[in-house]
Amino acid sequence: MSERRTVALVTLGCARNEVDSEELAGRLAADGWDLVDDAADAEVAVVNTCGFVEAAKKDSVDALLEANELKSAAGDGGGRTRAVVAVGCMAERYGKELAEALPEADAVLGFDDYADISTRLRTILGGGAHTPHVPRDRRSLLPLTPVQRQDAPVAVPGHGAPADLPLGVAPASGPRAPLRRRLGGGPVASVKIASGCDRRCSFCAIPSFRGSFLSRRPTDVLSEARWLADQGVREIMLVSENNTSYGKDLGDIRLLETLLPELAAVDGLERIRVSYLQPAEMRPGLIDVLTGTEKVAPYFDLSFQHSAPGVLRAMRRFGDTDRFLALLSEIRDRAPSAGVRSNFIVGFPGESEADLAELERFLTAAGLDAIGVFGYSDEDGTEAAGLPGQHAPELVAERLARVTALAEELMAQRAEERVGERALVLVEALEPADDPEVLAVGRGAHQAPETDGQILVLGDPATGPRPALGDLLDVEVTATRGVDLLAVPRSAPDGAGAGR
Repeated sequence: MSERRTVALVTLGCARNEVDSEELAGRLAADGWDLVDDAADAEVAVVNTCGFVEAAKKDSVDALLEANELKSAAGDGGGRTRAVVAVGCMAERYGKELAEALPEADAVLGFDDYADISTRLRTILGGGAHTPHVPRDRRSLLPLTPVQRQDAPVAVPGHGAPADLPLGVAPASGPRAPLRRRLGGGPVASVKIASGCDRRCSFCAIPSFRGSFLSRRPTDVLSEARWLADQGVREIMLVSENNTSYGKDLGDIRLLETLLPELAAVDGLERIRVSYLQPAEMRPGLIDVLTGTEKVAPYFDLSFQHSAPGVLRAMRRFGDTDRFLALLSEIRDRAPSAGVRSNFIVGFPGESEADLAELERFLTAAGLDAIGVFGYSDEDGTEAAGLPGQHAPELVAERLARVTALAEELMAQRAEERVGERALVLVEALEPADDPEVLAVGRGAHQAPETDGQILVLGDPATGPRPALGDLLDVEVTATRGVDLLAVPRSAPDGAGAGR
């Protein structure tokens, strides 16, 4: 029997990276590794890096350097850490270049190393060398793996017999636990339904290192959702680079509309949330399912990025202010209290003052619950880095500050508009020590974890029922605190609420 080793996973970046870390943890645990929370207590610190924007890359490098300090302390007799390994998007994107620039990392592993992660780490601990990969542009590659792709039919929920799809995957023979180990508790978890992206936005490098769009088979998504429900998860968030494309490589672009009701029927789950939707790919049937299916949150994480048509064309995207407002109107005709969030880039090459004013017009009229604003910066290997009309960093910073101030004002205004609404709050924290008036903290259907505001439920635990983590509280919104909402319970905690 192999010697048991200890490993800690340090995760940076998005929810997709969090899922990747839990899948790596599942592989390592299955091969006898002991998972620990603190890198200082592990023989190997695996840093799952983010390679999306400069700030995220800096955070990833800092995390690797911090882990290396633990290794140095261990060498002086002050800790256990013997190796630091980089994985994730930055490691995949830069490979050998990162290894040469950052010798503090004992190894830089790419996505192709994930299937053999245990062997890789044992080799590194044993003093063996690992040759870092030379990055390939994966835009023209399908990231084929034995787990994700086989030349066999795919099982489509609700469609009866499997469709004959050469790029599909054979259905599972029966229920099985996913190769995943949860690294945190709580009633919320993400489920990755696809990887890669086929869009060619001029500012984005993701397709170059994540590869072409690849849907997971619905049977595997459902199996993982059932497993998470058995682990006590009440809400799952579907994540990928572009959820509106789910199923197109399996021969059914409407597969998400079929999958969502199947997920909502999983025992134990009370809320299904879909992230990252492309406005240009929204279709009436998908809007109907997102706004009219019990337990599916009427929540729209729409990737607008801008609203001036000239800027959008330069970004290789589609739409304009009026079309985007029409889409929001269509959504709210079906679900007036639907939650909507989006991200925007300001200072894009060629963006004029008139373009910026057009974006401000859209933001003012859109009534978004959550708004992320980012200043443009060049990304290696992207088309936008070579576009004319590049703006000085000072001008980008000025526009970023201007639009951010407007966004904060509009988000606070939107929160005020929700006073008097009824909501079901999924409880994620109890009685914060810094606010004795707060009974519980959680989110309504219009709020996604981490990126959006929260609902603070007021009450005295000494005079009423005490909620538990994962409960659904039926509340009425009474006030706001910035983008957060204050609410009071309408009824006792409900362990089997509607989730909407």
